[in-house]
Amino acid sequence: MGNLLSSCFPPKADKKKNRPSLSKRFSNAPPLGTSGIGSSNRWSKIRSSRKDKQEEALIQEQALAAAAYILQHQQQNGGSGGNLPFDRSASLRYPAPGPKKQSLPRSSSSRARSLTDPLLQPQQLVHQLESYFCPTEWLQQGPLLWDLKIDDLETNHFILVHGGGFGAWCWYKTIALLEEGGFKVDAIDLTGSGIHSFDTNSITSLSQYVKPLTDFLEKLGDGQKVILVGHDFGGACISYAMEEFPFKVAKAIFISAAMLTSGQSTLDMFSQQDVALASVSMRSIPFAPILEKLSLSNKYSSVRRFYIETPEDNAIPLPLQQSMINANPPERVFRLKGSDHAPFFSKPQALHKLLVEIAKVPLEPVR
Repeated sequence: MGNLLSSCFPPKADKKKNRPSLSKRFSNAPPLGTSGIGSSNRWSKIRSSRKDKQEEALIQEQALAAAAYILQHQQQNGGSGGNLPFDRSASLRYPAPGPKKQSLPRSSSSRARSLTDPLLQPQQLVHQLESYFCPTEWLQQGPLLWDLKIDDLETNHFILVHGGGFGAWCWYKTIALLEEGGFKVDAIDLTGSGIHSFDTNSITSLSQYVKPLTDFLEKLGDGQKVILVGHDFGGACISYAMEEFPFKVAKAIFISAAMLTSGQSTLDMFSQQDVALASVSMRSIPFAPILEKLSLSNKYSSVRRFYIETPEDNAIPLPLQQSMINANPPERVFRLKGSDHAPFFSKPQALHKLLVEIAKVPLEPVR
């Protein structure tokens, strides 16, 4: 009977014995290094993604901590500490000669930063940022530039001087931005320009052309100083004023302007072809002042000068601007990236930032 049953119903196979081994079950799996379940690339990508997320979280945490500290620092100073000049997109700044800036400390290992690594305290982070952006001698002289308040400046009074063919009206955006920041601003209409009613054909000298500017400076009280800003031919005009009133001018800013040397006229900058073109085209601009050669002395040289380059300028091309800078070097040179010949129209915000930055550049030592 038993034999009959065994022949009809064969014994059950032992599942454990017949189960293929782990190596056999995956015998068809692709080798390591190829795409598929066993791919090492997949796991390396997952690990890399996790590290990226961890680093992003760490950076965000440090940034929030630094922002909180800066906000607290500004509130403690009355909320008028100014903006930290960390924005590097508006302009390219040429550093003054001196010792190299300290670099931020870097890890000596090549491994990725982990969340278990100690975090910098907010004050330590801000101190390292200050050390990176500022030379050591700056930090030893007291408040940094962005900590300076308008009332602490040598002067907060801007005088804006237009170029040839323009008038005081061209500065309307710059005036609004500066006044909003608490600065005092006056824009001058030179003789025969803007709303100044005078026949430009009757102007025979540079002194006559700049008389509205010199009259304004002459009326300033004793000890009062201003920051002169000249654009285009206005550069020659503020140079004349600097020679006449050096003790009333704290700083002079040339924006794509004629920054001449003694014995040079504005037209001396240009080629004979440009002079011929100007003589035909520049009918609304008094021609005699442009032809007049400046006589500059140590009075002019005693005024601190700054130059703002406009690289996309077709009226006064960048090479011509740089040739004037090389012939008569100012204290510092700034570049207004992407600006054409009229940055008060095309780049008003960026121009405003540079004007405020220059206004905050303190006396020696240059910081």
